[in-house]
Amino acid sequence: MAAVGARFVVPGDEEWPAQLEDLAGCEPLSDRGGVPLGLWVRGAGRLGQLAAGAVAVVGARAATTYGQGVAQDMAFDLTAQGTAVISGGAFGIDAAAHRGALAAGGGTVAVLASGVDVAYPRANQTLFSQVEEHGLLVSEHPPGEHPTKVRFLGRNRLIAALSAATVVVEATARSGARNTASWATRCGRVLAAVPGSVHSAQSVTPHRLIADGEGVLVTGAADVLALLAPLDATRPGAPGHQQRRLLDDWDPGTVAVREALPARGGLTVSEISLRSGLDVPDCLAHLAWLEQEGHVTSSGTGEWHLQRR
Repeated sequence: MAAVGARFVVPGDEEWPAQLEDLAGCEPLSDRGGVPLGLWVRGAGRLGQLAAGAVAVVGARAATTYGQGVAQDMAFDLTAQGTAVISGGAFGIDAAAHRGALAAGGGTVAVLASGVDVAYPRANQTLFSQVEEHGLLVSEHPPGEHPTKVRFLGRNRLIAALSAATVVVEATARSGARNTASWATRCGRVLAAVPGSVHSAQSVTPHRLIADGEGVLVTGAADVLALLAPLDATRPGAPGHQQRRLLDDWDPGTVAVREALPARGGLTVSEISLRSGLDVPDCLAHLAWLEQEGHVTSSGTGEWHLQRR
């Protein structure tokens, strides 16, 4: 283990994520199921801490530019607000999600179908090194093992079970992300999907999940966090919990203005007005209070930004 810089975490260890025990009561899917005997982990993070309240952002390898942009922005915004992002380290949506989380300066978890020392796909070697430096590489397979189709399916159950919510950004009708979505439902997790073009084959699965009522339509991190808010009310230690409690004490208009601002970049007062549904004078009044309290800053270009803490 020391040779590859990995450690083996088993049930009962301080680092073991208790939520994985839910797999014991899940109906098997594609002959895969059950709680893993243990997990190989490699990286600077602690699995139990990173996975607490985490969100899985998954989807197609052959993702569109739109899908990759949505995944990266969503992961950035989730991470910036204290929620870790979990994905599978593959091309497309997975890689975009990991990159978004890393860009926000937070840890991310890549659950692999290979050993933690095997870079698959090889082209993601640099990305895996960055994930290892700031988060974790995770696998139920020993170092040196290579991925197989069956192992990818088994990996999907871990992604779903580790996460409080799974978001499918893009996926074809037969995508592995559909398998991850099924595991999320079996484990009783929140399942969400991002809408796309009706002409795009990559949006078939998200649209079907939404149409069937299996997945909730989301367009960004704020929607996902809103779905998790009721769960956080019973889990005071969850990431972002204190921030959401703070918002509960604010004037509704102030909350609307605060939520209209993106985690990165800025908006003009007119843009904030459109997003919040408030008129410009009201927006300015709420922004003045938020600036006084240290939550936002104004720039010389007339844009308002969230204050990074």
